[in-house]
Amino acid sequence: MKKKIICQTVVLLLSTFFLRAQGTALKDSMAWLCGICGGSCDTLVFAKPGNCPHCGMELIHQSVAVRKELIENYNKHMTICFYLQDGVEVLDFAGPMEVFAYAGFHVFTVSRTKAPIVTQGILKIMPDYSIEDAPPADIMAFFGGNTGPSSKDSAVLSWIRKRKTSTSYFFSVCTGAFIIGKAGVLDNLTATTFHASIESLRKALPGTKVLSDTRFVDNGNVITTAGISAGIDGALHLVAKLNGEETAREVAKYMEYDKWIPGQGLVVQKK
Repeated sequence: MKKKIICQTVVLLLSTFFLRAQGTALKDSMAWLCGICGGSCDTLVFAKPGNCPHCGMELIHQSVAVRKELIENYNKHMTICFYLQDGVEVLDFAGPMEVFAYAGFHVFTVSRTKAPIVTQGILKIMPDYSIEDAPPADIMAFFGGNTGPSSKDSAVLSWIRKRKTSTSYFFSVCTGAFIIGKAGVLDNLTATTFHASIESLRKALPGTKVLSDTRFVDNGNVITTAGISAGIDGALHLVAKLNGEETAREVAKYMEYDKWIPGQGLVVQKK
């Protein structure tokens, strides 16, 4: 992650230099902004030079308009791995997929093998990769629907564990929490899942505090959501977290999704 942050800072500086060299008209005022680190501080504006109090990166004197364009370009290179198992719930992954795609993130699909999977016995999907050849991703996402086999598959769980240190965020919808939970991602954290599976998750993960009646739970870099449509709320929350609430609202409006209420879930405060 440190190498990635350094590379993004270099890109920011070079991009700003070339835009100025080409005589780009900067219609808004210059401001002090931190280098793009993928955190919520990417959209904050500071009145004077120094270091970002949130991520510690050195502030850059830059146009807010240029910054917005660079964040959009950065997000296009931000990758999200959607792990899909046979029998996966369609809306569990399709809703968040639309959110992240509209926000400009790069989404790819992975399954146990490259063989076609069938969602709910209806829709056939060809995964982009198997767990053997899937590239690394900034975000790994898991979804409900027939999660039993995957949550007990040692190869799948080992694959997730190996990626814990190189993945910035883990995201689950519905009973997808069982998969990442069995891989140890939810150890000593707070989580939620599909309303009918709350007690089952509590029994399966005794070291995890499982909440009911909660749209999503954000532990910082691990976000779990309730079932089906709640995944859209969780995805919008993650977009807001990474790219600002205004961007998330634009995505929700574009999707004509008027049910999203920012802050409706639980953000766990670190002690």
